[in-house]
Amino acid sequence: MPTLPSSPQLSPRYLLTAGALIVLALAISFINPHDRLTWLMEVMPVLIALPLLGFTYQRFPLTPLLYFLIFLHALILIVGGTYTYAHVPVGFWVQDLFGLARNPYDKLGHLWQGLVPALVAKEIFVRGQFVSGKKMVAFLAICVAMAISAWYELIEWWAAVIMGQGADEFLGTQGDQWDTQSDMCMAFFGAMIAVILLARWHDRQIDRMISPH
Repeated sequence: MPTLPSSPQLSPRYLLTAGALIVLALAISFINPHDRLTWLMEVMPVLIALPLLGFTYQRFPLTPLLYFLIFLHALILIVGGTYTYAHVPVGFWVQDLFGLARNPYDKLGHLWQGLVPALVAKEIFVRGQFVSGKKMVAFLAICVAMAISAWYELIEWWAAVIMGQGADEFLGTQGDQWDTQSDMCMAFFGAMIAVILLARWHDRQIDRMISPH
């Protein structure tokens, strides 16, 4: 993806380039995924978000920072869908490096699952003037991210009930009985990163979106 400009709003050229790269990644990953049904379930958020972002660009364009993080999140999901999270090669490298008991790549996905929704919620709250006060905005943004994380875990549970053993690759628990809790914990960490470590950067971009001059 091209380097983000300093202007308050990304031009369509940047978004079209990013969108084309995501479509290309989807096409390549579709050729020979580890498990095609798991691939579809893992990349479904990308298939939903990509046209949604296109349709909302004119009416409610997001900040450059958020678009960039969404782009990275899409790639994380596509890689996870291609190999399934339990078999991503870079995850095995991290597992060997730190002597972990399991492939940790899925935790990166859940970290982003907290980070991106928290920033989206914050941006909607602030720019729509739905919530006032930085502390309340941050708190509610974390709540939204955690609600999304909880719903995703429910979806995984429903998939397990419906598909039985066929959902093992989608669940990716790798024998970890605390997988659901650690997934939500990583989403919480991601949301905290969004509202604390990225707060000033994001706030400046939101301010420029509200008052570009």
